[in-house]
Amino acid sequence: MLIDSNIIIYATHPDHEDLRKLIEEQAPFVSAVSYVEVLGYHKLTEQERHYLEMFFEDARVLPLSQEVLDKAVILRQNRKMTLGDALIAGTAITYDLTLITRNIQDFQWIEGLAILNPFEPDFLNI
Repeated sequence: MLIDSNIIIYATHPDHEDLRKLIEEQAPFVSAVSYVEVLGYHKLTEQERHYLEMFFEDARVLPLSQEVLDKAVILRQNRKMTLGDALIAGTAITYDLTLITRNIQDFQWIEGLAILNPFEPDFLNI
């Protein structure tokens, strides 16, 4: 599993214990892009920053290799998408990981990319 930035952020909220449990049990991968997006957010509280720094110390952060970059270029050539989304999708494809995201519509068009939304009612039954 590759956890998208939005899932990491949702997991900081007290009412999303289920996401924290999923992350803890699955020990997922994250993209280097998510590291920058999440820790670089300028409105983090000290408590959120502390939790996220601990998360990233334990997370398996995948680098932006040339293969990831090449896949992101191809994705952006095929359809308009943000740079961050292209790099995250490129990472998931390169490492053959299912992308866990709430933003399914941003990625569902990408052939060969497995995506799951943990906010779907049947997510835990998959």
